Amino acid sequence: MNEEALTSLRRAGAIAREARDLGAGMVAEGASLLDVAEEVEGRIRSMGAKPAFPCNISINEVAAHFTPRTGEKLKFANGDLVKIDVGAHVGGYIGDTAVTVEVGTKNWTSLIESSAKGLAVATEIIGEGIPLNTVGGAVDRAIRSNGHVPVTNLTGHSMKQYNLHAGLSVPNFDDGESIKVPNDIVLAIEPFATNGAGQVRNSKPGNIYRIMRERELRDQAAAEHFALLMENFGTLPFCERWATALDPKASTHLRMLVRHGLVFAYPVLSEVRGGRVSQKEHTVVIHDSRAEITT
Repeated sequence: MNEEALTSLRRAGAIAREARDLGAGMVAEGASLLDVAEEVEGRIRSMGAKPAFPCNISINEVAAHFTPRTGEKLKFANGDLVKIDVGAHVGGYIGDTAVTVEVGTKNWTSLIESSAKGLAVATEIIGEGIPLNTVGGAVDRAIRSNGHVPVTNLTGHSMKQYNLHAGLSVPNFDDGESIKVPNDIVLAIEPFATNGAGQVRNSKPGNIYRIMRERELRDQAAAEHFALLMENFGTLPFCERWATALDPKASTHLRMLVRHGLVFAYPVLSEVRGGRVSQKEHTVVIHDSRAEITT
């Protein structure tokens, strides 16, 4: 891995970490989800980076893929279990990190600790040549030792420049796949723990999108909006809020682009039995045969 890439990864990781901690510190009863998301994303931009994806704010049984819409009125309630998932990129090199906090109560301390323990053991053993299922097995045991179960159909992932999900998965249980960690790779490791069944399902769209393919459109306004999305977001995820800031009719255009298969709408992921879900995540860079946590 060249020094320029490594420097950008370290910078992106530090910015993502600061934005994550800002967001977590803002979570309180009565606080606005929209305010938190916009402050987090604004902090990333103010530090000279760009968001790698919209700030995910996932509450209680929701594990991932929710971000507030333009004008969203949702507020945090006492007892909420809140996941703040943040990404920043510098020249396409990404830092991806998440933390779970509880609003006003201490009902979910053990569940929060479960995902944290899973991440701690994963980052301790990860390195060049380590089988990924070995990492997953260690995460599984750490979470179960704390009285909970991992979410088995959510995984960590490799990342490349301008590519958030680059093909390699980091499981949260021993999935039997003994692929070994290569050198010069960037991994987002993110254990999810739950008191539910250990699976998530797709539910409603969560206002997060990604361009899938380019294709000619007859609708000139939609075609122009698609070009605007390509220019501003490229291959990385974006949200309705960002699109609307570029074009007030974005919601209408996005529906058409999704319908025609040019844009993918991420579904909100919720625990199948309504169990509470916690998450903790770091970005790890494997270089020079060692592992470096950047977030």
